[in-house]
Amino acid sequence: MRINRGVVAILMSIALLSGCSSTAEKDASLLDGASTHGYSQGSGVSGKQFGADSHFSEPGNTASTQIIYFMFDSSQVQPEFTQVIAAHAQYLVSHPAARIVLEGHADERGSPEYNIALGELRAKAVLRMMKMQGVSDSQIEVVSYGEEKPASKGMNESAWSLNRRVAIVY
Repeated sequence: MRINRGVVAILMSIALLSGCSSTAEKDASLLDGASTHGYSQGSGVSGKQFGADSHFSEPGNTASTQIIYFMFDSSQVQPEFTQVIAAHAQYLVSHPAARIVLEGHADERGSPEYNIALGELRAKAVLRMMKMQGVSDSQIEVVSYGEEKPASKGMNESAWSLNRRVAIVY
């Protein structure tokens, strides 16, 4: 599928504008204890989990989730991941020396250029949520791999859904 630069620019503008419409009520919802619906770190992505803080790797702990999944062709963070992002943000705010990389990914559908842009939009959506909670720019790096580092190499919806993600790597 080929998409021209104008379409990518429009999609990026829409994503940025939709991310900018926030209220105090939305900000508070990021800390309201939403469930992760059983999502956990996995998908073959490795990374140092919160340094030496072992309580973050406890089974069932929201902060042990380091993968944020996305819907097809979307950079909107799903409600079930807001508490995960809030837990990581809280850790980063209380540990100013900690650093993370937000790795944006996409499934193989779409052009390589489009998928790189979409992976970046996904990572920046997570970045915006963390910054709203006080995380410093200096603590976060954003990188997009597009379709280049799939978590699953299958060519069906169950594989593609694992590839539409942002990995939080410490």
